[in-house]
Amino acid sequence: LKIGNPMDSQTTLAPLARLDLRNDLHKQVKKAIEAGAKLVCGGTIPQNEGAFYSPTILENISNNNPAFNEEFFGPVALLFKVKDEKEAIALANNSSFGLGAAIFTENTSHAKQIARTQIESGNCFVNALVKSDSRLPFGGIKNSGFGRELSHFGIMEFVNIKTIYLK
Repeated sequence: LKIGNPMDSQTTLAPLARLDLRNDLHKQVKKAIEAGAKLVCGGTIPQNEGAFYSPTILENISNNNPAFNEEFFGPVALLFKVKDEKEAIALANNSSFGLGAAIFTENTSHAKQIARTQIESGNCFVNALVKSDSRLPFGGIKNSGFGRELSHFGIMEFVNIKTIYLK
């Protein structure tokens, strides 16, 4: 990954929005490591000017590690090993958050069924990363918010519907 100016077409990793957010992310990573997570790579603040953070991978995260139930708003990936699909779905749903999920597989019809009936999230993408699209409603469940933004459904979140009945 090339860290740099997001306006440069060669850049593949832009900075976070603000320095305080980058610093908070770094504290989260350090806290996770102190609680037993294994740092695979990254976990550093690059010397670049700006709110950059190095791409980071953490693994061996127990369910009592604060990282297990926190959102990392930056280039941090948490890796979990599971024995089978059932355990993977249970792990994915064992969170107080539920904004987005992604399923990567060659069996898209099976993934569609899992996304529809078993994954607890406001959005579930098959063979793609979670992203918003103004044509589609976007929002989470659990502690990842309520309601939707974007599309017709998002506009309806800002409308007060009134019923008037006359006899």
